[in-house]
Amino acid sequence: MLPDYKPIIIYMTYRTQGTCSRQIDIEVENGKIKSVKFEGGCHGNTQGIASLVAGMTPEEVISRLEGIKCGNKPTSCPDQLAKTLRQLL
Repeated sequence: MLPDYKPIIIYMTYRTQGTCSRQIDIEVENGKIKSVKFEGGCHGNTQGIASLVAGMTPEEVISRLEGIKCGNKPTSCPDQLAKTLRQLL
């Protein structure tokens, strides 16, 4: 008989800075992103980002999204997600 398996789940809420989105809620299970939810921002774009990163490791997402800018802004919703994940790690 296998021992009881308990997944490792981490939840985090991050207040964004310098973007249209106000907050990012993220759930990581066993080292993989399970869900991401942006509050505010461009709904279609943030839904797309959330869908694309599901199942990825935080490190992979950081390497792909960190440093992306939105227009003249020094950051973006994808960059803020990378910052969220850096804090989580």
